[in-house]
Amino acid sequence: MLLQALTGTDRTAVTVAGAELSRAELLRRAASTAAELRAAGIARVAVHAVPTPETVIALVACLLAGTTAVPVPPDSGASELAHVLGDAAPAGWLGLAPPDPGGLPVVGVAAGTAAVPAEPGPETPALILYTSGTTGPPKGVVLSRAALTAGLDALTDAWHWTAEDTLVHGLPLYHVHGLVLGLFGPLRIGSPLVHTGRPTPEAYASAGGSLYFGVPTVWSRIVAEPDLARRLSAARLLVSGSAPLPTQVFGRLAELTGAPPMERYGMSETMITISTRVDGERRPGWVGLPLPGVRTRLRDDAGREVPADGETIGSLEVAGPMIFDGYLNRPDATEQTLGADGFVRTGDAAVIDPGGFHRIVGRESTDLIKTGGFRVGAGEIETCLREHPGVADVAVVGVPDDDLGQRIVAFVVGAGDPDALIGHVADRLAGHKRPREIRFVPDLPRNALGKVQKHRLTS
Repeated sequence: MLLQALTGTDRTAVTVAGAELSRAELLRRAASTAAELRAAGIARVAVHAVPTPETVIALVACLLAGTTAVPVPPDSGASELAHVLGDAAPAGWLGLAPPDPGGLPVVGVAAGTAAVPAEPGPETPALILYTSGTTGPPKGVVLSRAALTAGLDALTDAWHWTAEDTLVHGLPLYHVHGLVLGLFGPLRIGSPLVHTGRPTPEAYASAGGSLYFGVPTVWSRIVAEPDLARRLSAARLLVSGSAPLPTQVFGRLAELTGAPPMERYGMSETMITISTRVDGERRPGWVGLPLPGVRTRLRDDAGREVPADGETIGSLEVAGPMIFDGYLNRPDATEQTLGADGFVRTGDAAVIDPGGFHRIVGRESTDLIKTGGFRVGAGEIETCLREHPGVADVAVVGVPDDDLGQRIVAFVVGAGDPDALIGHVADRLAGHKRPREIRFVPDLPRNALGKVQKHRLTS
């Protein structure tokens, strides 16, 4: 059973929006809702992914029934919402609904009692998660039950995740990080979940968990509150993902809590495929080793394999049992991303060292800069600039240049002399990696998971 730890006991399964759901209550209400879904023959529903008990029950009911859930971000704009509903064509909303339900019926979660349905087949589509849509309309990523199971079991092995843990996070329930890892993970493993609503330093420090999930923005805010950060010292693991964790935040978090954070790598199409291990090395700026069953490789622009020397940048491709089935209604995009040999072209640039450790340079479209015949990773320059006292935050991009092909430009939150910042990089990195231009901005645009939306800086 995918949610094998969801048994009828009075132990708390999930605390969300200040309300506790015991395993018995969650199973009872989800099973009753699942019975109604099956009786009505509903194959696909939308779920308004606000962090509430109703949302948790709805998502679990879909897994029990074999109904595909389409989690919809609560802050979806009108055009994005219309696209998702039109593309996924759900039968209606299950649980809660947004103020404008788009003409679809709304079905509340049930409160009765029903037998737990028979387990759906492993190939059954469990989720359709929509991508951020930075390169066009969001695409629906179809994930099977088998993929969810494989992904969670691989992480259980790497993180030594057990029922004795208490997981704490305040992440969105419509992405792999907050939903698959952050909700379905505890229900498979048996560890209680405390969802804090907003992932504030105060909420994290007060939760008393042993395992914490956060994105870099969360951890940056926590280390800015040293007294609160020290209260996480009793935790077994602090896990960061969804975007690169700045090395300065890594070091400060380790200093304040007594243990370096865990980093891992994944995407909607693959879930988590690479991670540091609880019993292994944790290296700032590196995301670790392939999880059990995962294969990785690097390719150059001509499709040739790149050596694993820790320096040469290549296009990262991954394969494993947790990858997606394809994009909904988009065979063209599926073919471009998922190769016939089972490898997913991630669109990320990376390096792999001789020991198999992976470092993600960034998105090839925005973070791999080809300047003057060199391939440069934006992340290395960003890390260097963050070491300057005048830089609070930074994003580095390549912009078209008639002479260089691409010119390195740094968008800096902070103050100072642009020439001094350029010189700071030139003194520490190779000359061709220095920014040719510094642009000061009040802040950097980020999405709900803390990822910088670089396309908005240059549009």
